Amino acid sequence: MKISINGVATEVAGRNLEAILQENGYGDSRVATAVNGNFVPVSQRASCQIEAGDAVEIVAPRQGG
Repeated sequence: MKISINGVATEVAGRNLEAILQENGYGDSRVATAVNGNFVPVSQRASCQIEAGDAVEIVAPRQGG
């Protein structure tokens, strides 16, 4: 199915947020996630179902100042 990841149209096979993170190389990376503008905590990623057309945001922390 086609979804948007960080604003880029992406074809994914996963049906939940955790699977999509794995599929896109984030694995166990420490990232913040949101689906359709709603924050999704780590504990809810496996149960967060993704539908075609959803917008997923994945944000990695950065250091610096």
